[in-house]
Amino acid sequence: MPWMANKKICCVAIYATLQGCAVGPDFKSPPAPNTPIYTESPQPEQTVSAPVNGGKTQYLIAGEDIPELWWTLFHCEALNALIVQGIANSPNLKSAQAALKQAQENYRAQAGTYLYPTVDLQGFAERQKFSGAAFGTPDSTSSSIFNLFNTQVNVSYTLDVFGKNRRDLEALCAQVDYQRYQLEATYLALTANISTTAITEASLEAQKNATIEIIQLEQNLLNIVQKQFELGGASRSDVLSQESQLAQAKASLPPIEKSLAQTRHSLAILIGCLPSESDIPTFSLDALNLPEDLPISLPSRLVRQRPDIRASEALLHQASAQIGVATANLLPQFTINGTYGWEALKLSDLFKPSTNIWTIIGQITQPLFHGGALLAQRRAAIAAYEQALAQYRQTVLEAFQNVADALRAVEMDAKTLKAQAEAESTAKNLLIITQEQYQLGAVNYLSLLNAQNQYQQALIKRIQAQAARYTDTAALFQAIGGGWWNQDLIRELSNG
Repeated sequence: MPWMANKKICCVAIYATLQGCAVGPDFKSPPAPNTPIYTESPQPEQTVSAPVNGGKTQYLIAGEDIPELWWTLFHCEALNALIVQGIANSPNLKSAQAALKQAQENYRAQAGTYLYPTVDLQGFAERQKFSGAAFGTPDSTSSSIFNLFNTQVNVSYTLDVFGKNRRDLEALCAQVDYQRYQLEATYLALTANISTTAITEASLEAQKNATIEIIQLEQNLLNIVQKQFELGGASRSDVLSQESQLAQAKASLPPIEKSLAQTRHSLAILIGCLPSESDIPTFSLDALNLPEDLPISLPSRLVRQRPDIRASEALLHQASAQIGVATANLLPQFTINGTYGWEALKLSDLFKPSTNIWTIIGQITQPLFHGGALLAQRRAAIAAYEQALAQYRQTVLEAFQNVADALRAVEMDAKTLKAQAEAESTAKNLLIITQEQYQLGAVNYLSLLNAQNQYQQALIKRIQAQAARYTDTAALFQAIGGGWWNQDLIRELSNG
């Protein structure tokens, strides 16, 4: 039957599409940078330690991957629960999931158009009256009324001889990959931001408590100075100086409380809650455990682990495929159209053999002159690829910088905390001795004031240095890629 012949032609066309060559470049992933280390000089295998919480020695283990749920290395149940809540409720994560779903469905829609013929069922019924003059009959006043019934299947297919459709699908597939890596990057940013924000909250909470302690200390000293003034052992200026010192300590508390409140608001948004509706626990630096073993992936593997690099590579792949599309537009396009159906003057005769109709049409279109537009489009596609390649290289450079910065930060944070812990201990001992000497009249008030200032500054700086070790450890995990490639959760999110 003609219909079966048309069906065979469509099958042959599909086979030719799948087996034929595609013009344009075949994409290959750019090679990873050939470097054995991240930093200018070799990184030490371990950090120094400090005799305070968060002062453990950290060991940098080269060539190992980050655990799946890297934030659990801090051994903080409240942090773990907060991240689980953030993954479940984050609008940014849901938006990235929806963007991936959209890209997947766009690919499927276009694949259905390119890989298979379009088949449409059409039917119509018509009643018409016409004059005899339309056929040149002598009696122009004569007329006829008739009915016309038609039903047919229309089939159309464009043979992808030079691979235009396949390159277009390749570009759409690369867009799907891009959205998948964007989802992974969103997931990584979310978990890292929750972790670092919680650490910041713990640091601010510690600074607030330390400031309250300093205020109480200043108040106690003011009481002593006032008593000495009443006994004639201190001057009025000493009292005013201590009152000023107390006022300054009190003035430093509201900014810390402001930052603390804003940090908690940020945590609420990260987990998908309104600030007024969130129930965020209070974090403490003492409740966090500093990870001792820091797995450091090899530099050659970083380009396969960082989702931002993979996303940039997907855009590069898409640009490469578009060169093939633009090249194929310069070449002939082959199309097959066919119809099969019935047409009759009476509805009862519509499906009789005598009313059967069919057509098969083959068409070839070769662009001849488009004012240079097609050549310009191909040159533009090549330029877009070169732009995407440069952007990919920049992304790789910045990724290696992130890791190098994080590695040096981990190393220097340990040294800073050790120095600050020693400075705090020394300043505290000096303050205790100076207070005792001041009460005995062995030193003047200026010495006491200097000892106070040194202790206050050392205490706050130690807390900040302590928090920096946790924050930069989390930043290192994020810089290496966060271990998303090991996770079933990411696959579940990608599949919707």
